[in-house]
Amino acid sequence: MTLAREVSFPEDARIFEAGGTADRFWVIRSGAVSLDQQVTSVQRVTVASLGAGDLLGWSWLFPPHQWDFGAVAFSPVRAYEFDAAAVLGLCEEDPALGMVLVRSVAEILAHRLEMTRGKLMEQYSMRRRVL
Repeated sequence: MTLAREVSFPEDARIFEAGGTADRFWVIRSGAVSLDQQVTSVQRVTVASLGAGDLLGWSWLFPPHQWDFGAVAFSPVRAYEFDAAAVLGLCEEDPALGMVLVRSVAEILAHRLEMTRGKLMEQYSMRRRVL
């Protein structure tokens, strides 16, 4: 069984949209991806940047299996794309594998939350200086 396939995205390609069905994930081999959030009908805010070796997409692991953010290729991207259903099936067959995967994703999410918290504090402190 092949779990992953090689894919590429050109610069500025929208990889997924917030609210879309999260049925796959990627490990970035090269290039950069921006995670963004729509704040108005015309404005998106970048909330994180990912690069080589990073996991792109975790919403496939948790119900309701919808993307929380959008993702766009900031530069040409090469990645390994994994089918979520196939990976989840393996995790059901091998609970130890499932636990390792969940712990790995949880560690990634905790790190990203800490980075986001730092950015928010930085913006807050800059805003206080202006006021």
